Amino acid sequence: MTFSQASPAASAPSISSAVPVTGITVYGCGHDEADLFRQMAPRFGVKVTLTEAALTEGNVELASGNRCISVGHKAPVTPAALLALRQAGVTYISTRSIGCNHIDVEYAARIGISVENVVYSPDSVADYTLMLMLMAVRNAKATVRRTDLHDYRLPEVRGRELRDLTVGVIGTGRIGTAVVDRLRGFGSRVLAHGTRARDTADYVPLDVLLRSSDIVTLHVPLGADTHHLLDERRMRQMKRGAFVVNTGRGPLIDTEALVSALESGRLNGAALDVIEGEEGIFYADRRNRPIESTLLPRLQKMPNVLISPHTAYYTDHALRDTVENSIINCLNFGSRKQHA
Repeated sequence: MTFSQASPAASAPSISSAVPVTGITVYGCGHDEADLFRQMAPRFGVKVTLTEAALTEGNVELASGNRCISVGHKAPVTPAALLALRQAGVTYISTRSIGCNHIDVEYAARIGISVENVVYSPDSVADYTLMLMLMAVRNAKATVRRTDLHDYRLPEVRGRELRDLTVGVIGTGRIGTAVVDRLRGFGSRVLAHGTRARDTADYVPLDVLLRSSDIVTLHVPLGADTHHLLDERRMRQMKRGAFVVNTGRGPLIDTEALVSALESGRLNGAALDVIEGEEGIFYADRRNRPIESTLLPRLQKMPNVLISPHTAYYTDHALRDTVENSIINCLNFGSRKQHA
């Protein structure tokens, strides 16, 4: 199996090559992003319309007069919203994410809307991935829980050192490569599987990687060929006692199969920044509201499972990259259309 990688965003235009003034409507814009858009827009000669609301068929009028919009990754863009956008004259969407799985890109293309992703500092997700690995192999969740209860005894299970472990990296685009670079510093043996061969890892077939790795970490885009990449069959191929780390997209893993593998003891632990069905749960305060998921609470109760709310990308550096490249994408699209 091979995996494609998200294409990089366009490079920044010079002042002379940018279109004079471009209007961009920014949907799903958080307060931190809004501050950055307001700071950067004048530098690029851009007028921005900002709304915290996610794009829906009902608020397409906010894009009136603008051919380009920017959307976040936290809410899906429905076909109905895409069609309404096209009817309103929108021909370009820049998604402030690397993945585009929240948008039906093929349908958008059929109705005349181009969709592009952005790139941002790969170090944000790579750093977080290594943190999750270290926490997983050192039993950090169980240790912190015990000390919170004033139980200061050493854990029953000793931690492991990365230099003694083999780490399998699935997907070696910008983020996967940054993870490989960090693992070399820890002295780990690194196996890799992906379409972009690097000389910093040993590339092997996927089944070999699964059988040989103490930790498997996922860094491929979500698509038809990667949905449930780690399913029940592949988890049975994995080394007994291995750990799984996922900072990519939740549906890369068959969650039911993962829960079974963890409960049976076949896998030793998991560290998940993303999970199937996270939409409507992550990014919201759910302390006093029921969770519409049966698997997430089961995972969170396990002492060997770490869950975080899709936050690996969330650093000041990466957020600035995201906002800047979303503006640049729109300007470059405008320039291409102007010179077509």
